[in-house]
Amino acid sequence: MSAPVVSAILENLPAHQVITDPDSVEGFSHDQAAWAPYGRPAAVVKAASAQDVAHVVRACVRHRTPVVARGAGTGLSGGANAADGQVVVALDAMDRILEVNPLERLAVVQPGVVNDHLRAAAAEHGLWYPPDPASSPWSTIGGNVATNAGGVCCVKYGVTRDYVLGLELVNGLGEVVRLGRRTAKGVAGYDLAGLVVGSEGTLGIVTEVTVRLRPLPGPAITVAGFFSSVTDAGAAVRAVGAAGLTPSALELVDRHCLRAVDAWKNMGLSVDADVVLLGRLDDPGDTGARAAERMVECFRGAGATWAERSTDEQEADALFAARRLAYPALERLGPVLTEDVCVPKEHVPEMLGRIEKAAVRHDVVIANIAHAGDGNLHPLLITPPGDEAAKARAQAAFDDIVADAIALGGTVTGEHGVGLLKQPGLAAEITPEVMAMHRAVKQALDPHGVLNPGKILS
Repeated sequence: MSAPVVSAILENLPAHQVITDPDSVEGFSHDQAAWAPYGRPAAVVKAASAQDVAHVVRACVRHRTPVVARGAGTGLSGGANAADGQVVVALDAMDRILEVNPLERLAVVQPGVVNDHLRAAAAEHGLWYPPDPASSPWSTIGGNVATNAGGVCCVKYGVTRDYVLGLELVNGLGEVVRLGRRTAKGVAGYDLAGLVVGSEGTLGIVTEVTVRLRPLPGPAITVAGFFSSVTDAGAAVRAVGAAGLTPSALELVDRHCLRAVDAWKNMGLSVDADVVLLGRLDDPGDTGARAAERMVECFRGAGATWAERSTDEQEADALFAARRLAYPALERLGPVLTEDVCVPKEHVPEMLGRIEKAAVRHDVVIANIAHAGDGNLHPLLITPPGDEAAKARAQAAFDDIVADAIALGGTVTGEHGVGLLKQPGLAAEITPEVMAMHRAVKQALDPHGVLNPGKILS
């Protein structure tokens, strides 16, 4: 027998959009955060419009049933996980690019549009959408908005919030509202659109996004450096920043990641280094060439065993592809607990060293990838399948890494979101007074507490 909330949803939506079969709802009940808890939703609603979402939220308010928004499910913090009896609204079918406007340099998209699909559509007009999480071939713009996703290019070009001009969303009362603007400038009222970005579906369910676009950048120069330790690589990151260079990407990949990708994809990656730094500069002409030479000097001065400007763009592209494939490649080795700490650039060497010490102290394998140019580090803690003792050690290492990031003036999440996994870290990072402000905002915008409760705020 259906739960009362499901019957209420079916009053306004056709049955083929409402999934209740237990085996079918399983795949919609969680994201890719392997260690975050989840339950069995009462239903999954395949939304086709903002009005569909509004009907669901109003039914959930009426029956005081939590509702969880879901895109492609590529999240890594449990932000889209549902508990028993909750309702999941799947937005992946709302996948139309409604407008690409070359004059205003903006696009209007539904939340289910895949990041790379938007980038391809913009490129047809000589335009570019910069935020590019590693999951960009699969993740959706709605999910990117929910977590304020960043990516490889954010070191120079910023994160999702920097590109969101306006939003349509369903609020906690089931009303469809519009926030933000289409104009290049605008300061009328509070920046509620900016507030929603990164709120992980706890303040509203996004049903349309207006994003700013940029002109396509020119060809990039790639600089690669090999290092014998993560701390040397971290020193190179600090040196690049101190030199005043602003690369369009500065990525760190360690040998664990390269080996895992090679074993999976047979890409022929074999580098004589424990850590690789990959820098890209898209400044034009002689300016870019001089910056590339300066970056090579920074790498060598920090202890690189080899550093050069790439003359083989196919090889450079393969290394960047390996960076994007690192997480799914490592998942094949066992359950992965993914960190997402961010520290000031000056403390990147120290933080990487502390991660290494945590691995030794807790006897855990930790692979390292990072958006190193802006201090966003992604240590990946790998445990053998079914090894509960190893899992407990990894959790202890995870907690130590979070504490170390905060101690160095950093944050517990740079782009993956708080979700379920980082709630203790958030409580340690912000003061009780600021936590009370968070709770007041949540209460004001979701007075009945139905929008993804239990996420971000414990």
